[in-house]
Amino acid sequence: MPRRRPSAVRSELPVPRSRYYFRYAYPPINRLSGSCVAALRRLELARFCPGDTAKAFRHWATLAHGPLRQMADPFTSSRCGIPECGCDPGYARDHLEEVMHALPKKSSRELRQLVRELDRTILKRAKVIRAHSPDTPWWRDQL
Repeated sequence: MPRRRPSAVRSELPVPRSRYYFRYAYPPINRLSGSCVAALRRLELARFCPGDTAKAFRHWATLAHGPLRQMADPFTSSRCGIPECGCDPGYARDHLEEVMHALPKKSSRELRQLVRELDRTILKRAKVIRAHSPDTPWWRDQL
């Protein structure tokens, strides 16, 4: 009886699946260490949807480095209040803030450094940032 080719034998074997049954729609956040990415993935599996933090970071980075027309006029813009709509960039920053408080100290420090760089860029580019009270973070008001 002729011998079967190894590739034919391997094609019939079941594909081993990792314990993570999802694929990220977005690549991980650049400039984060492997331990921070692992802590972020564990946190997303436990409390958030996988990939939400990378999506929020990308949205916040797009606001920081994108065209100025993306920054709405604080006196004429209207926001619907629906997070999925995407018309309020404060929701992305709120998610990042929540994740930074939930991560372990070292991982949180890494992510906080990246977010602060984006915050500085946004604050440099914004003409007016109106705050209703000193207790309210600046990103919750209109940019």
